[in-house]
Amino acid sequence: MDVRVRFAPSPTGPFHIGGARSALFNWLFAKKYPNSKFVLRIEDTDRVRSSKESEENIKAALKWLGLDWNEGVDVGGDYGPYHQMERLDIYRKLAQKLIDEGKAYYCYCTPEEIAAEREALLRENKMPIYQGHCRHLTPEQIAKYEAEGRKPTVRFRTPLNQTVEFEDMVRGHMSFDSNGIGDFVIMKADGIPVYNFAVVVDDALMKITHVIRAEEHLSNTPRQVVLYQALNFSLPTFAHISLILGKDHTKMSKRHGATSVAQYKDLGYLPEALVNFLALLGWSSQEEKEIFSLPELIESFSMDHVAKNPAVFDIDKLNWINAQYMKKLSNHQITVMAIPHLVEAKYIDGTLSREQMDKLLRFTEIIRDHLSYAAQYLDYAPLFFDDKPIISGEEAIAVMQEETVPSVIEAFKTALQALDIVDAAHIQPIFKQITKSLKVKGKAVYMPLRLAITGQMHGPDLAGIVEVVGTERVLQRIAHSLASLPASN
Repeated sequence: MDVRVRFAPSPTGPFHIGGARSALFNWLFAKKYPNSKFVLRIEDTDRVRSSKESEENIKAALKWLGLDWNEGVDVGGDYGPYHQMERLDIYRKLAQKLIDEGKAYYCYCTPEEIAAEREALLRENKMPIYQGHCRHLTPEQIAKYEAEGRKPTVRFRTPLNQTVEFEDMVRGHMSFDSNGIGDFVIMKADGIPVYNFAVVVDDALMKITHVIRAEEHLSNTPRQVVLYQALNFSLPTFAHISLILGKDHTKMSKRHGATSVAQYKDLGYLPEALVNFLALLGWSSQEEKEIFSLPELIESFSMDHVAKNPAVFDIDKLNWINAQYMKKLSNHQITVMAIPHLVEAKYIDGTLSREQMDKLLRFTEIIRDHLSYAAQYLDYAPLFFDDKPIISGEEAIAVMQEETVPSVIEAFKTALQALDIVDAAHIQPIFKQITKSLKVKGKAVYMPLRLAITGQMHGPDLAGIVEVVGTERVLQRIAHSLASLPASN
């Protein structure tokens, strides 16, 4: 089977994570079949909101995710142009063909008249569809409207009393009453096609075999089916994949976290991890695993296992998946990913000496198991860069007020200054020596020392932190943090 699928975004803003999931499902489906084509088309008929910058962002995001297209914008192909605004003559000719055949007509109703009709229908609890005022205009009525300077739209003459049917790969057999569709606009007064008309023309002329898209387009499909029939085009196979919801099961929005692909890239997520996560939003493998390489996804993916129910965007799961991929990276790779974030936060200026880089690499080794994505490095950066820790909070202050704390700190300072080699392997035994000599529990040693050195009660390996910070800075930190403590009663 020769499969031709497409991804056709509107370049009107950030590339949403839902769009990336739709692109991925199309791409994976195409990869299942030899001689298949994944087409990238740009639907740029919204002249107010469309921008070249947005288009470039979409293309950059797709490339970053590894979703290459083998036909479409920038690549070319036999069925271009691949920007809708370059296809206006095609739409206008086919709209005129429908008018000539009596399948469409000019509508002179003003936006105000349409809005008033809609409001009246809603007040009467009726379906707010166009009531056909211009369906059978006389030449005299047309002349009158033309004399008034009205610019007509083109409306499709929807067949009455018919059942509109199609098969959906996800939802099965779908049927709609054509009387509930109404006569809808296919060309605006300025000669620009409406979405439902343009998408049918493009998909048909580009020989798209399967239309895999978000569930929100399901309500558009009956209009598109009657247009396919009127234009004598073959119907593609449709598949409407589920909505993506936040963890609270409401439509995903900014309150659920980042919503665009660029944001996840900027935060330091790995593209292969994001692809892995997106594939699991609405699709389930028959294998008992959740980590898939791209070749494994291609092998396992099937529209048969795409769910009807909404997919839940669980940021905790994304973080877990990304963490699995980060574990495969070297300390150097993670550090390089973190450096732009450290520069932005003004911890470094971007130029590091060999010694500074070596210490930063060692710090990365200490904290790497705590990282889910690169920007999270900033959560731990104070451990390495901040030499003025402040001990605050009732629980932390209470720890520092234990009677054994002064003895613990003095014993540690003495032992640390006596070391010839200051590394974790030589620092770690000091903690046990103190517990033994002072006859206290480990917690009574680790907790106050961690607070004195970092200002925090919990964190990565303390011996490693002491190593990368160095003796002199550790002693400075201890002095500063102890000075920050409120005077005891």
